Amino acid sequence: MKLVYQQMLAFFSIILLLLILIGTFSFHLTKELVYQNTWNQLEGYAYSLKTEAMSIEQMANGKTVFALDTQKLQNYEMLLQNQAVHFTIYTSRKQVLYPETLGFQSAISKKEWAKLKKGDILRRKNDLSWLRKSGNLKNNGRQQQKMTDILAPCFDSKGNLVAVISVGAKVSSLQVSFSRIQRSLVIMLLIAAVVGAIFSYFLAHYITKRISHLQKATRQVAAGNFDVQLTNNHRDEIDDLANDFNQMAASLSKSEAEIKRQEDRRRQFMADAAHEMRTPLTTINGLLEGLAYNAIPEDSKDKSIELMRNETKRLIRLVNENLDYEKIRSGQIILNRRNFEAMHVLKNIKTQLNKKAAAAGDQLEIEGPQELEVYADYDRFVQVVFNITQNAIQFTKNGSIRISVERGFQSSIFRISDTGIGMSEEQLKNIWERYYKADVSRKNTKYGESGLGLAIVQQLMELHHGKVEVISHPDQGSTFTLIFPDKK
Repeated sequence: MKLVYQQMLAFFSIILLLLILIGTFSFHLTKELVYQNTWNQLEGYAYSLKTEAMSIEQMANGKTVFALDTQKLQNYEMLLQNQAVHFTIYTSRKQVLYPETLGFQSAISKKEWAKLKKGDILRRKNDLSWLRKSGNLKNNGRQQQKMTDILAPCFDSKGNLVAVISVGAKVSSLQVSFSRIQRSLVIMLLIAAVVGAIFSYFLAHYITKRISHLQKATRQVAAGNFDVQLTNNHRDEIDDLANDFNQMAASLSKSEAEIKRQEDRRRQFMADAAHEMRTPLTTINGLLEGLAYNAIPEDSKDKSIELMRNETKRLIRLVNENLDYEKIRSGQIILNRRNFEAMHVLKNIKTQLNKKAAAAGDQLEIEGPQELEVYADYDRFVQVVFNITQNAIQFTKNGSIRISVERGFQSSIFRISDTGIGMSEEQLKNIWERYYKADVSRKNTKYGESGLGLAIVQQLMELHHGKVEVISHPDQGSTFTLIFPDKK
């Protein structure tokens, strides 16, 4: 079953259930109101009979005597017969005072008579009574009909029950009134049901149409179109779903762009790595063949072996940088942070890089206090500073690289500045990206072959909960600021 019919069936079922409940309640209430109005009317008749056509007189011997205005009672009887209303006056449960000939008679139980003595007015519905009129039925004939009646007690001056007026109306006459009202209610409920069905269809169609738009947009996304957007009016949960869909599509679009960018850089890296590896492998292979065939003079063998060792280290460095980056990204590296003296570490790094700096015509300097503690993982701290300093040497010729150190607010701050080629704003946006190289022309330099050095730096600084910031301008050099927070 399609969703539109499911929705329509659900809405219409709810509406129909409400209509049934309302109809049942209305029928019951209407029936009760008809009976209540009839009883009130019958009580009014009983009161009129009591006040206008009856009088109770107390005799000297203590007996109670009824004085009935027969003419008025007959007039009332004729008038009420036209309305299908009959009355009887009892002086005991089975003794009738009026009418003299047996007419409308309602059986009164002992329990009811006891209540009448207490002054209660009894209301009865659907009581089985009979109407017997002389001349219309045979002597022993009875015509049973359902009646509803009231029993009104009459008391003397001493509070004794001396008479009961029974006024009854045929239930059939009440049923006529009730049937008319019932027909009107049924017609109204049927009209409401039809309107409810139409309303259910349009409401279900409206909701299904909005879901269909979402379905079409989902198919477009599945087909690779991440630029699709749905209208969001912020009205209900479907609009919230549309908003989530738009965010998902935007996220997928960014992810697709990022995947393409990473794929392009991966391909570039593979090309660069293949190029970088081909040269040392070719060199190593040539030297090995020369050694195997004794083509290399004896006095050059040591130099050849040293060259092969350097090229091998270069290959190992390319592999290690990729392994480090993947370990950091996958959370396999656990930092062992502790407090240690940083100035001594920086001096060791300077000693290691002095030769490389001199080869590029650079001056490597350290500025700061005699001692300064830093809270970090020792090996990763060395890796971060070494990578950035080495990167500065790579892009600086005949200039200077300065490492300055100072204490910050609950942190240790390290700045590595150079006077190299610098970077543009576009390059600054991408230097932390994997495989990215700010200066494409320097792919074959000895340091930073993979384009992973700064990406590793950023990942390690995030693991330290620190910050790395860079300021750079073309031909004006760059300054990298490393902030390591203290132990909390």
